[in-house]
Amino acid sequence: MLHRQITYPQLAAMLKAIFVEVAEEEFRNGQKRQSDSRIHLLTGVHRKDVKRLRETSADASPLPATVSTGPQLIAQWLGDPDYVTPDGKPLPIPFKEIEVGKPCFESLVKRVVKQDIRARVILDEWLRLGVAEFDGEYVTLNSGAFTPEKGFEEKAFFFAKNIRDHIAASSGNLLGEQPLHFDRSVYYDQLSAQSVKELKLLANELGMQALTAMNNAAMAKQKTDQDKQSAQHRMNFGIFSYDSLPRRTRPRGPERERSGKERSNKAESVAQISAEETAKPGGNT
Repeated sequence: MLHRQITYPQLAAMLKAIFVEVAEEEFRNGQKRQSDSRIHLLTGVHRKDVKRLRETSADASPLPATVSTGPQLIAQWLGDPDYVTPDGKPLPIPFKEIEVGKPCFESLVKRVVKQDIRARVILDEWLRLGVAEFDGEYVTLNSGAFTPEKGFEEKAFFFAKNIRDHIAASSGNLLGEQPLHFDRSVYYDQLSAQSVKELKLLANELGMQALTAMNNAAMAKQKTDQDKQSAQHRMNFGIFSYDSLPRRTRPRGPERERSGKERSNKAESVAQISAEETAKPGGNT
């Protein structure tokens, strides 16, 4: 946040808004309309701020068109058999129609985007964000198109959306909500830089496979459910990987010169303890 000059007072103001929003949406008292006083009691936010935040939340600015329509276009591109190879990788498509009835970027935009937005406007924005490449005739979707490489506003939108849902899933599990949300990770330390590099490539490959498969399945379900009154639910499926050097200061002297065998034994013992713990009744899996 400091990199983006987000100061503590700004963060505190954002947290106030979040507390008020969550209290209003998730702590309703039956069918009664929430009062400013009750939200003040729940959150500790001053009544004046509660009133102001509730009045301004309804006037929140809409998402930029490129943020709201981009994921829909990408999902359609990756989920339509006409736009991908047999193994599910996105095909380069011409910007304009070359052959009648064949896929092109303009027809994709017309099919997905309901607003009056020209295909060239979206393509220019995708080029700026690093989502796609254009050689003057064909548009190529980049492999990491689910998340833009550039554009702070766009990245911030997906950051907020994903971190909110991840925290909600984890906190729901902590509170014992049923059914539990899937929330798992694989953690290893004592790895070389080369090993981490190779594992990151594997994570990217497996992650894109899982995202593409889930995208295709969800798109099919959405088409099936589109005329059902019960189609009011949403879901979010995400994958992340992270690596770093430990921040703690490394020991000096004999301890730092510990043999590779000792380090290996320590790692093995940690793994063994973890395996034993997960095997116990009620242990984490």
